[in-house]
Amino acid sequence: MARIHQMTVPQFERMFPTEDACIAYLVAHRWPDGVHCPRCGSARAFSVATMDWKWQCYDCAPNSGYRFSHLTGTIFENTNKPLRDWFRVIHLMLTSKKGISALQVMRYMGFGSYKTAHYMCHRVRAGLADEKFQQLMGIVEMDETFVGGDKKNRHLDKKKKGGGRGAPKEIVIGAVERKGNVVARVIQRTDFATIEAFVQEAISNKASLICTDEFPAYGKLKKTHFHRSANHKRHKYVVGAVHTQTIEGFWSIMKRGMVGTFHKVRATYLPLYVAEFEFRYNNRNNDDIFGGAIRAC
Repeated sequence: MARIHQMTVPQFERMFPTEDACIAYLVAHRWPDGVHCPRCGSARAFSVATMDWKWQCYDCAPNSGYRFSHLTGTIFENTNKPLRDWFRVIHLMLTSKKGISALQVMRYMGFGSYKTAHYMCHRVRAGLADEKFQQLMGIVEMDETFVGGDKKNRHLDKKKKGGGRGAPKEIVIGAVERKGNVVARVIQRTDFATIEAFVQEAISNKASLICTDEFPAYGKLKKTHFHRSANHKRHKYVVGAVHTQTIEGFWSIMKRGMVGTFHKVRATYLPLYVAEFEFRYNNRNNDDIFGGAIRAC
């Protein structure tokens, strides 16, 4: 088993003692092959002699020149917080297996406002979302889960008419490649059309096997993929190579974070929380997970 490496607090202090050290780290990870213009992608960007960490591009603005900084086009743009504070928040989020709440970030960082911590955490989650992932191959497990409390436990003014005992809940569907990455998305319904759209997005048509449970909407996957299911209703959870234990393990980590760390999650922000758990899972064996997060942001 590969050892999961996380940067410790002393290592963080040695690597980022000043604001300039954070800026240099961001520039090196954002432009490993040299500074490129964030607007046109040109590599012919000239540094501004009178201003630190500023560059000028004349390819996209021949007359006046387009001036940009290391923050342009990143989640840190237009922020009034030092980059070192952002790095500390990212470090806290990555070293917490089940996440860290904005309230705890506010207490730890000494922010005077909860809104500041809430805003920064959501900006980081948005940056961690991987929209250009590689489609899953090999043996792929797929399952859906429901996030939210029981209807009977809600306050009277927040209960909605109709629905069963567990309604209303948010639906998250996910697929994981055995010993590989996971892709998870928030969906509105569990009909075949929605599931088929997710499969086309997340799973390669060259996948050798798709494993699911006995949910009827998965039955039509046999038309496009080699599909097998384990009948959980009959207490058959593992049939040879057919099981969904890996994706259920991911759900377990995510739900423990939802219940134990965040306590409640608004439906509007649920995709951001899912992206955070997805990033941590997909980089569980990455020795430079912090650098990967900075590149993503």
